[in-house]
This record gives sequence, structure tokens and C-alpha cells, in this order.
Amino acid sequence: MDTNSLAQAVGALLQERHLTLAVAESCTGGLLAAYITNIAGSSAYFEGGVVAYSYAAKQRVLDVPADLLERHGAVSWQTASAMAQGVRRLLHVDIALSITGIAGPTGATPDKPVGLVYIALSSARGQVCQQYFWSGDRIANRELSARAALELLHEHLLTHADESGAKRSHQP
Repeated sequence: MDTNSLAQAVGALLQERHLTLAVAESCTGGLLAAYITNIAGSSAYFEGGVVAYSYAAKQRVLDVPADLLERHGAVSWQTASAMAQGVRRLLHVDIALSITGIAGPTGATPDKPVGLVYIALSSARGQVCQQYFWSGDRIANRELSARAALELLHEHLLTHADESGAKRSHQP
């Protein structure tokens, strides 16, 4: 399934179950939100997104604790989880996704290579975080990350078919 079809499938499931979605992005810089909003009618389930690139933005906007960033860095499962929880609270949604990583070609450390990405999902059912290692260039790593986030959400929605949210009114 191509990315557009995947975004459509995710949107149909969210709309059918009256679930709302928000995203918090770092290394993808809004690409995940763009994939979601490429689908006509996405305002029925998509509340919005936050691109929090710096430590300061992650702290101020998403409530990622400073000590967590100091201990684990921006590229960690702990930060990805905190970002997803933060945007879920901020935008009052049923499900939130977050992406943080090193798209490249710079930014790598001995412990965190280019292509290392964490994607988290937060919902009433709890949290899940996946780790990925991409080997593409910056553009490919961003695209693969945004697509992987959609796949994680799709799998979550198929696995938890009974999950539904309160019916909400949305304005584009």
C-alpha cells in the first residue's frame, strides 16, 4: 500500500471510530502532518501537529522534562514517549504520534548514528515506542519515518478494533 493509501486507510478508521489524532514531530519537520492532511476530510479526525525541533520547544510546548532530555537526549524512546504524551494532552486527542531521530547527514554521535529514529504512539490504551534504523539520505529517512508512523497507527487501529472515542465537532 502506498503512503497516500495508507493515510486514507488510517483516516477512514479514525473517522469510523470517532477518534481524534495529533502529531509531534522533530526530524520529519511536519511531513507526517502533511501526509495526514493530504487526505480530503482529514479535519474530521486530525486536530493538528507540533514541530518541536529544539530542546527548548520540546520542553515549552510538549512538556518534555528538561532532566529527561539531559539524561537521554532528544533522540531516545523516553523523549519520543514524552512527546507523544505531551501533544496528546496539549491538543486533547484520543491518539497521538511522535517522531524524533537523526535524519542526517549530520548530527550523529558514536551512540546515535544517522538514521536512528524513535516513533511513539500514545492512547488511552497506553504507550508504544518503536526504534528504527534507516540507511537512506536525509529525504528518504524522513519519508520512511513518517510512513512508519502511519503504519504503527494503522496496526494499532486494526489490533484495537474496539477502541472508540467521544464524538467531537471539528472545524477545518
